[in-house]
Amino acid sequence: EAFDKTAKMLGLDYPGGPKLSELAEHGKPQIKFPRPMTDRPGLDFSFSGLKTFTLNTINASELDPNKAEQAKADIAAAFQQAVAETLSIKCKRALQQTGLKRLVVAGGVSANKQIRTSLTEMAAKEQAQIYFPRLEFCTDNGAMIAYAGCQRLMTGQQQGLEIFVSPRWPINELP
Repeated sequence: EAFDKTAKMLGLDYPGGPKLSELAEHGKPQIKFPRPMTDRPGLDFSFSGLKTFTLNTINASELDPNKAEQAKADIAAAFQQAVAETLSIKCKRALQQTGLKRLVVAGGVSANKQIRTSLTEMAAKEQAQIYFPRLEFCTDNGAMIAYAGCQRLMTGQQQGLEIFVSPRWPINELP
């Protein structure tokens, strides 16, 4: 969501995440973007402040028409780097706090090359295994949810349509 909204701020077409990543490959992360909530001890994270910082950076920059595309690429690169580093910091902390040695990365953003690289390097330093879906399954969270449902069905787990659904349902409480 943060990638898609940032891409929209930069005037990129849909799908925003891949377009932003593509643009970031041509940029230099010269602007120091914040690493949200990494100064706090918990595992929570939010990118709303990072999106606001990005918007303010875009609005504050007086883009020279001859250099506008490079400026956008630099902003995209700085944003992407901030997200990748934030996720690495939080995932490292999660591995250390739990003592677990396996990390599963899912969702559309798991296709992002810089995020994959950053998390893979962090996992190697932590001597942890890391798992990513194949790229064709990273385009939509719906595809991953459907796959999880298929796996449950194949193991005989079924639930009727009368089940109560909650948008914030902890996965460990699934029937």
